[in-house]
Amino acid sequence: MKLTSTNQFVRQMSLKEESAALPNHFPFSLPVIQKLGKLSFHPNVTYIIGENGMGKSTLLEAIAVALGFNPEGGSRNFSFSSFESHSDLHEHIRIVRGGNRPRDGYFFRAETFYNLATNIEEMDREGYGQKIIDSYGGKSLHEQSHGEAFFAAFMERFSGNGLYILDEPEAALSPIRQLSMLARIDELVEEGSQFIISTHAPLLMAYPDAKILQLDADGIEEARLEETQHYSIMKQFFEDRGRLLHHLFRRE
Repeated sequence: MKLTSTNQFVRQMSLKEESAALPNHFPFSLPVIQKLGKLSFHPNVTYIIGENGMGKSTLLEAIAVALGFNPEGGSRNFSFSSFESHSDLHEHIRIVRGGNRPRDGYFFRAETFYNLATNIEEMDREGYGQKIIDSYGGKSLHEQSHGEAFFAAFMERFSGNGLYILDEPEAALSPIRQLSMLARIDELVEEGSQFIISTHAPLLMAYPDAKILQLDADGIEEARLEETQHYSIMKQFFEDRGRLLHHLFRRE
């Protein structure tokens, strides 16, 4: 059964009051952090979108770490570290949780998924109980394409009644796979899951009634899919490709 505003897992995030005077180094120098107010999350699907460098992944990482996930991804049981690159933003935010607690949870991070797959192999070689890879379908993630490995996590590891934080999950997915991902999101939402997703993909942003939070130099605002730059650029490309390419290539 879908979660509602009365039983969702994560309700809001905001800067702590004592963090009013923020450090002047990255990521606190980002406009989105300096102007961060209260962010309210949809009980089912919330998208965080924006141009490169606006702070989407940084914000998502802080949310995930504040909720107890490993900065490089995985469930809360993962504690590996390939390179300490995450910021300390998580120490400056406050997460308002709902009264309901998820049975499952996962932080999926496209850029570090290879590291997570390696860590799974290493732990399984050590032979502590049931193999972790079994929960991903039983086949080594390194023996699959990036897209197949990503989908193994979505289809096999995500089990429903969970909190799933996804950072650019479309990175290795074809358009067809992105549509399949939408279908999988819907299955998991119907099984009582909540998603917070950072993405550049208009196809993936199309989940009905989802909340879209758009980041830009002015801060964060809620938008409809049709109001996003991602959608308008793709629409312009397919409706008038010749004109767009003419201006892009600056041909006389």
